[in-house]
Amino acid sequence: MKKVLLILFVFSITLPSVSQEKQPAEIEIKKGKIRGYYDAEKDLSIYLGVPFAQPPVGKLRWKAPQELENWEGVKETTAFGPSPIQARVFDDMIFRSNGKSEDCLYLNVWTPAKRGTAKLPVLVYFYGGGFVAGDASEPRYDGAAMAQKGIVAVTVNYRLNIFGFFAHPELSEEAEYNASGNYGLLDQHAALQWVQDNIAAFGGDPEKVTIAGESAGSISVSAQMASPLSKELIAGAIGESGAAIKPTLAPVPLAEAEKTGAEFAEKHKYSSIEEMRAASTSEIFDDYQESGAFRFSSVIDGYFLPETLPEIFRKGNQAQIPLLLGWNSAEIPGTAFMQGQSYSEENYISKVKEAYPENYEEVLKLYPHSSADEIEKSATALASDRFISYSTWKWFDLHRKNSDQPVYRYLYSKVRPPIRNDENASQQEPIGAPHAAEIEYFMGNLDLIDTFNWTEDDFQVSATIMQYLANFIKTENPNGENLPEWPAAKAADSTPPVMIIDTQSEARDAQNDERYLFLDSAYGNTQ
Repeated sequence: MKKVLLILFVFSITLPSVSQEKQPAEIEIKKGKIRGYYDAEKDLSIYLGVPFAQPPVGKLRWKAPQELENWEGVKETTAFGPSPIQARVFDDMIFRSNGKSEDCLYLNVWTPAKRGTAKLPVLVYFYGGGFVAGDASEPRYDGAAMAQKGIVAVTVNYRLNIFGFFAHPELSEEAEYNASGNYGLLDQHAALQWVQDNIAAFGGDPEKVTIAGESAGSISVSAQMASPLSKELIAGAIGESGAAIKPTLAPVPLAEAEKTGAEFAEKHKYSSIEEMRAASTSEIFDDYQESGAFRFSSVIDGYFLPETLPEIFRKGNQAQIPLLLGWNSAEIPGTAFMQGQSYSEENYISKVKEAYPENYEEVLKLYPHSSADEIEKSATALASDRFISYSTWKWFDLHRKNSDQPVYRYLYSKVRPPIRNDENASQQEPIGAPHAAEIEYFMGNLDLIDTFNWTEDDFQVSATIMQYLANFIKTENPNGENLPEWPAAKAADSTPPVMIIDTQSEARDAQNDERYLFLDSAYGNTQ
C-alpha cells in the first residue's frame, strides 16, 4: 500500500510540471479568439499558424490578399500553418510546417508580454529563398530568442513563384488597381496591416514595428520601404543581403510581366484566367516547373510599386525610417564568376574581359590579380558584388543620401565552424561568410541548428549581433553598453563607416566602395 501511495505521490508532483511547460494561452484579436500556448521554459506566449488573410485559393488565386471574416469560437494556433507551394530548391531549408498548400497565409507570434504589458517593440521577419522557396517555420527564423529580449517577434508566410508573382493582362483588367503580380509582396503588406490592427493584443506597439529579412526577405524589406502602401506602417528596417535594385530581383515594368505571363499561359494551352484558376495546384505548379526558363518577377505596377526603387528613394518617397543593413564577406564562391575555370591569371583576365570588354582594365584594378590567392579573393568579391552585395550597397547609399534618418551598415565576416561529422569537409579555411550564414546568429538560433560544430566564439558573435539588433529595434540605435561603437553613416561620407561583425567586431571606414561606384555606373543605376 505504501508503494502505491508513493507512486501516486510521485505521479501527482511530476504530471503538473509536464503540463505546466505548455499551458493554453488565449487572447482575442480583431476577427475572433485564438488559443496558443505559454511556454514556461522560455517564459513566452506563442501563437503559431495565425491566419492573416483569406486562403488565396479557387477564385482568390492570383488576387490581392482578402480580409478575413470573423469566426465563432476559439481558433487553435498551436502549430505552424502550411508552407507555400514550392519545390525543394535549397538544401539548408528545414521546415516545421504542416505540409504545403496554396492556403498558406499564416504568421507566427512570440511574445514576452505579461498581463497588462503594453507597448513592446515589434519585429516582423520575412524569409529568404529567391521568391521561389522559403517558409516562416524554419528553425533559423524562430522568434523565441528575440522575444526573450523584450520584443514581440513575428514571422510571416507569403506566396511564392507562380502563385506569388504571376502577372497577366486578364488579371490586370479584373483588378481594382489595374495591375497584376506582386501577390507575395501584397501578402507581406497585408501581414503588416494585420500587425497594425492586432499586435496590441499581444503586448506590442503598432507604432514601433521594425521589419527585417534576409536575401529575398531583405529584398522584400527594401520594397516595403519603397511602397506607398506600406511605408507608413513601419518604424524601422533591417536588411540582410539584398535589395530590389538591378541586378538583384529588381521589379520589371507591368507590360513586360504581363507578356511573360501571357506567354506562359499560351505555352501551356490555357485559354483564360478562369481556366487557369480551375486547374489544380499540382497542374499549375507542374507546368511552372516544366517551363524552367520562366521566372515571375516583381512588378512596377503603379500600385504597390509606382517606380523603380532608385527613382523612389532619390525623390525621398520611401519610408523615412532608421535603416540597418549589410551583407556577408563571401556571399557566393568565386567559381560562380570563373565558371569552373581555375584561378590562373590568364583565366581570370579572360573572364573579366568577357564580362567588361570596355572597362576590363578598371575592373582588374578594383579586383586585383597578383597571385592565385588574390585572384580567388577577387573573383569571390566580384561574384558576390554582382550577385547581391552591390544592390544592398545601393540601397544603403540611396537612403543615407535621401533621408535624415540614421543608416547603419555592417559586413558580416564570421566564418562558420566545420559541418558535424563531414568526412569530405575541406581543410582549407573559407574565404569568408557565405550567403545566409548569418541568419541563425542574428536571430539567436544556433542551438536550433545542429549542422555545425558551434564554438564559444560563435555564441559570442551571436550574442553581440543580437544585442545590436535588439537595441536598434527598441531605440532606433544599435549601440549600447559593452558593445563596440557602431557609427551611423552620413550623407557626405566618402568612406562611410561599416561595422565588421566577427569574433572581434569593430567599425572601420569603408575600403572598397570604389567597386560599388563602378558597378553603379555599369548597371545604369546612377540616374
